[in-house]
Amino acid sequence: MKLRALSIAFGVGLLLQIAMVVTGHFVPVVKNNVFAVGGMAISLFAGFLYTRLTATAWRDSLTGGALSGGACALLGIALSAVLKDVPTPVLAFGTTASIVTGMAGSALGRVFR
Repeated sequence: MKLRALSIAFGVGLLLQIAMVVTGHFVPVVKNNVFAVGGMAISLFAGFLYTRLTATAWRDSLTGGALSGGACALLGIALSAVLKDVPTPVLAFGTTASIVTGMAGSALGRVFR
């Protein structure tokens, strides 16, 4: 696994997640309509970015996509739970969904290489 690519994909994903969570905290339309789909889209992008930054095998691409997509979502959802914008159980199923979308993003990145 490429640690530099993983760090970049995770960092970009985390910044986007934090921006969405903070915006949603103050703008109810974002919180009510964007959090779920937007968070998974960010994880999809993080996985895609990881794969685009590397030239590795499928297994590494999928693992890196899962890690980058899942980790940035985990921290974003945790922040949202601390701010009381989402219930705590969202942390488990939201992170799981984001791991899957991170892997999907990495698969798209390989297909469109």
